[in-house]
Order: sequence, then structure tokens, then C-alpha cells
Amino acid sequence: MRTRIVLTVVGLALLAGCATAPKQTRNICAVFDQRDGLFSSWQSAAERTEKKYGVPVPILMATMYTESGFQPYARPPRTKLFGFIPWTRPSTAYGYSQALDGTWDHYQSQTGNWTARRANFADAIDFIGWYHAQNSAETGIPLNDAYNLYLAYYSGPTGYKRGDWRSNGQLQQTAQKFARMAGTYQQQLQGCD
Repeated sequence: MRTRIVLTVVGLALLAGCATAPKQTRNICAVFDQRDGLFSSWQSAAERTEKKYGVPVPILMATMYTESGFQPYARPPRTKLFGFIPWTRPSTAYGYSQALDGTWDHYQSQTGNWTARRANFADAIDFIGWYHAQNSAETGIPLNDAYNLYLAYYSGPTGYKRGDWRSNGQLQQTAQKFARMAGTYQQQLQGCD
């Protein structure tokens, strides 16, 4: 009986640690150090994704930083009815990657990863790599072009090719911040132990 209680408490503590964002998110070494667990290593998952799809780890991690701030259950804020009543959300974006329902379904169908969850880091980072690789193949954006990969991630390949982002100054600013974060992560990654 006592062993069961101890195992339950340890299990809940492990799960609680997985369900929160790292405290230090602007340093990739610190993020990886904070999430180097017995059952899950974010660095290993990111490196596997880079090998699988060719998208550099700093771009993968900068995508997650920009989209969700490493929050596993992130969603867009609800709109307000009459300015104060919580109403619907503007999109179905969810999880670490902020993947939309339809795009996530397409990912699961294309990869056969039917058990993948958007609130699971390894699944979300795999999705991000897959989606960047899909966008690269469709638009010709190089896999190391952080700025344009982010524009395509946000707009989708069709919207990117149409140039929907050109009239969206806020999106362009976010893409610039994203590219800077990817560059910072790249520099930091060289010094990680």
C-alpha cells in the first residue's frame, strides 16, 4: 500500500513537470536542461526531428517559442461578446505548435502518427518539422530561412505564395523577431554542454 502511494505521488510529480512551460525560455541550453528528463528529452526529440526533416533545431525551437511560449495547452484568447462575455476562439490553434485542427489531421494522415497529441512536446516538434518541410517543398523556401519559413508557417503555403503576409505588418514584425530568436538559439546551441 505504501509503495503504491509513493509511486502515485512520484508519477503525479513527473506529470506536473511535463505539463508546464520551462521557466527560462530565451536560452535554448536552459530549455533543454530544464526538460532533460528520465522519460522525455526535448533536445533528443528536436534533434530527431532535425534529422528526419532537415529543419535546424534553432528554427524548430524558435517556432515553438513564438507560437506557444512552450505552453502545452496554449490556445488563442476567446473573443468577447458585447465586450465582456467570453465567446468563441478565433481559430482552432492548440498546443505547443498552435496547429489548427485540419492541419493536425492532415499531419496525422500523412505521417500515420494517429496517436500524436498537440500537447505532447515530441509530437508537436515533429509536426513543426514536418510542416516546415512541407512548406519548403511547396514554396521553395530554404529550410534555414527562418524569416520566410515563419511567414509560411503562419500563412500556410498557399497564403505565402499569394503574398497574404505582405499587407500584414504585424506578421512581418513577428517573423523578424522569430528570425532573431532562431539566430540567438543557434549561437547558444553551439555552447550547450
